Amino acid sequence: MKTKWKITPYLFLLPALIIIVAFRLIPIVMSFILSFFDWSLQGTGKFIGLTNYATMIKDPVFWQSMGNTFWLVVILVPATIVLSLFFAVLLNKIKYFKSMFRMVYFMPFVTSLVAVSIVWKLMFNEQTGLINTFLGYVGIAPQAWLAEYRGIFVLMFPQLESLPRFFHGPSQALFAIIIMTVWKGLGYNTIIYLAGLQNISKTYYEAAEVDGAGKLRQFWNITVPLISPTTFYVLIMTTITSFQTFSQVYLMTNKGGPLNTTKLIVYYIYERGFDLLEMGYASAVALALFIIILMLTIFQRKMEKHVNY
Repeated sequence: MKTKWKITPYLFLLPALIIIVAFRLIPIVMSFILSFFDWSLQGTGKFIGLTNYATMIKDPVFWQSMGNTFWLVVILVPATIVLSLFFAVLLNKIKYFKSMFRMVYFMPFVTSLVAVSIVWKLMFNEQTGLINTFLGYVGIAPQAWLAEYRGIFVLMFPQLESLPRFFHGPSQALFAIIIMTVWKGLGYNTIIYLAGLQNISKTYYEAAEVDGAGKLRQFWNITVPLISPTTFYVLIMTTITSFQTFSQVYLMTNKGGPLNTTKLIVYYIYERGFDLLEMGYASAVALALFIIILMLTIFQRKMEKHVNY
């Protein structure tokens, strides 16, 4: 018996397909094509082959931007996972006013990133900032924050000054941006974790209590394994969004300063493409970033399947 082909479901999918092709697929293909041209916003450029990629490999600012992005991802992603899970566990134990606490934690995520960045820039001000005021109460000297180019590892351990600059860690200015970014996305990931925790049957914990397992052992042997799909989701999404960080740098720093220590890879793409009008070179860097994110996502998906197996 032949199955009758129906066009109706495809017609419902057509609008979404058009949007994906127009605003996702075509820009990716155009970016790939532009990366082989000396192209600017002023007009069509000439074909230069792999010159943009060769320039990118030799560009020290590109590698510094990649290093800054590396430190951002390495610190931000684990901090987000740990803090989100911690607050989700606390929220899951609350019996009263659950909705109110969820709303309070989720509010930073839905707040305008522009407004949040401006407020945090004022809080990080060296002279009048709220953060330095609080540090003063506990006897810590005022910090330069967004004006400090030295790495946080060197600031804590001056003997590391002799190491190459990359190993000095993220600058204090970049670390300030990381703090704000973790705070901004904390509510969303906390709610995601909370949903995962509430899907765990209480019978597991009751059986563990009968066997004499303490709270900490219950957490490591029951909670952590059963929310691993949620953890991998948070890991993948946070990693991708971390590589795409832009607004904080644009609004809180002076063009990725000081000394390019807060210049992340997406801001570098914006700078070369729209400030210097080097669209071909910016497209080459964007394609390199696309490949990096794709490889990381594939790796994380394979790791998820391996752990689940």
